[in-house]
Amino acid sequence: MQLVVARIGRAHGIKGEVTVEVRTDEPELRLGPGAVLATEPASTGPLTIETGRVHSGRLLLRFEGVRDRTAAEALRNTLLIAEVDPAELPEDPEEFYDHQLMDLDVVLADGTEIGRITEITHLPSQDLFIVERPDGTEVMIPFVEEIVAEIDLDEQRAVITPPPGLIDESQAVVVSTRDEEADSAEDGSSQAGSGDAGKDA
Repeated sequence: MQLVVARIGRAHGIKGEVTVEVRTDEPELRLGPGAVLATEPASTGPLTIETGRVHSGRLLLRFEGVRDRTAAEALRNTLLIAEVDPAELPEDPEEFYDHQLMDLDVVLADGTEIGRITEITHLPSQDLFIVERPDGTEVMIPFVEEIVAEIDLDEQRAVITPPPGLIDESQAVVVSTRDEEADSAEDGSSQAGSGDAGKDA
């Protein structure tokens, strides 16, 4: 089975290095020196990683045969694809490969059906589940602990506890700035220090 593990970004310097947008939770395993990766488009690869290092928080890779900035820039936007055993699981039990999550049923804690996961989008800040509802519409669910309470692979479902308005926009709580200022003026100092009350230590 093939998994997209990174996307090549801009060339870095003049010796063939490129920045990469990492799309795997195990870059040290998938993107280490010696790794041979298929590509999309396929005509660009396969590519063998020669060196890797972190610079200013970004992973930089150099591939065998890529020796200058021009050759590196020609690889921009190429997807790097690793061959993974379908039975292989991440080392961290709280992490999952995309293929494990695809087509899971999404339900509320009380069992109410929301839909099924049809796509997973990887953003810099978090991952998103794209969930298709029974009526054909889609809803985006942030894959964060506060919302996704449980991933049950045996039951093939994801249990979520969404905040008001995430699933049903009619339940969204809308508070204007003017209302907040008025409430603050009425409450005076009684609310001071209460901002972290709902946060875990």
